[in-house]
Amino acid sequence: MMVVQLKGQATLEDFEAFVDLPENSDKLFEYINGEIVAVPSNPYASEVANLLSFFIRLFLMQNNLKGHITGADGGFMVGGNRYAPDVAYISYERQPQLAEKGYNPNPPELAVEVISDPNNSQEQATLRQKIVSYLAVGTVVWVVDTVAQTIEVYDGVRTATVYGIADTVRSGDWLPGFELAVKDIFPKEQGDA
Repeated sequence: MMVVQLKGQATLEDFEAFVDLPENSDKLFEYINGEIVAVPSNPYASEVANLLSFFIRLFLMQNNLKGHITGADGGFMVGGNRYAPDVAYISYERQPQLAEKGYNPNPPELAVEVISDPNNSQEQATLRQKIVSYLAVGTVVWVVDTVAQTIEVYDGVRTATVYGIADTVRSGDWLPGFELAVKDIFPKEQGDA
């Protein structure tokens, strides 16, 4: 995770101008406590996020429910920050239509952050700041560790419940009835049957 250095703290106006620059049109940034942070890319983490998104969408379709699911390109305003979670869910009841430009004005009901490098201390510190911000606005947070193959669930408290590869995560109030077997979002190694 790279922090973009500007003189002093960046304002939201600085952030908006920076992300609108032509050279940044194909990059993803977050605004976290006055800093502009470049979001790292990781193909495996992206695959895990896409699988999780697929299972949420499948549940919605099978139960004739409506909701918005975004990927890492879908940014949200969370307090005074701007985040781009790897997967986010927001119900139609909360917001019938998503923003078509910029960052969505309402925070999601679920934000999923997939750790791209569990050994990167800067990424871990930034993630912890984001968890606190998400919880402050009522967003449930799932942190997916692709190395440990776990999901940490923060549901209104700073202490996480950790689910391992053999566990099933239940959604709670944000999408009643949704369950996810943790093993289902971690693709088998090539060659495994």
